[in-house]
Amino acid sequence: MTLEPQVIEILKGVSTATLTTVLLKKGLRNVWLRGTKPLKPGQGRVVGKAFTLRFIPAREDLATPASWASPISTRAAIEAMPEGCVAVADAMGVSDAGIFGDILCARMAKRKVAALVTDGVMRDADGVLASGMKVWCNGVAAPPSVAGLTFVGWQEPISCGGVAVLPDDIVVVDDDGAVLVPAAFLDELLAEAPEQERMEAWIMSEVDRGVALPGLYPMNAETKARYEAWKESQK
Repeated sequence: MTLEPQVIEILKGVSTATLTTVLLKKGLRNVWLRGTKPLKPGQGRVVGKAFTLRFIPAREDLATPASWASPISTRAAIEAMPEGCVAVADAMGVSDAGIFGDILCARMAKRKVAALVTDGVMRDADGVLASGMKVWCNGVAAPPSVAGLTFVGWQEPISCGGVAVLPDDIVVVDDDGAVLVPAAFLDELLAEAPEQERMEAWIMSEVDRGVALPGLYPMNAETKARYEAWKESQK
């Protein structure tokens, strides 16, 4: 099931930096997927349910070009991806084998997959960019996936960038990288994250007009009162 449009719109208005702050307040520290950098700057903010992909180290009898035609293959996984999902691939941080290239990304774009996020690398960089697929990864490499990885399945718990990702968790990704929102925390995030974003925007406006940080960030009682008065004036 895809996320409701209003959920996507709310989370698109919240930066990954703000999300990590809100989740930290809830005791969740390990939610930023390491090594997930935008392949192209300015891809915007993308929100979607995680569709997980799992690679393990290459084994010579399994990691072969013939495996690409197997029922358990990246090709088969792409055909199972629902529209609007964020494909999250556990490549174990391997940096010398590109997990996906231009043809696979073009097919994902045709299927309206929202984004591909991986702690691994891509290949066929120019073609991937031309496909229109939004990608966050840890770089590029010419060799194919089977040079260093074996694909073993999809829609199962994975580790990506050192973060546990379960199918249907929510992924929010922007220029700062990818953040994992556990599905069980979604409702709380929807209620609290926009307020955190609004509060920090107000604090920034105070900084812009020359207010000193002590008592402003974090707020003391006087600053909180000024902020609440400002919110009332916006209604």
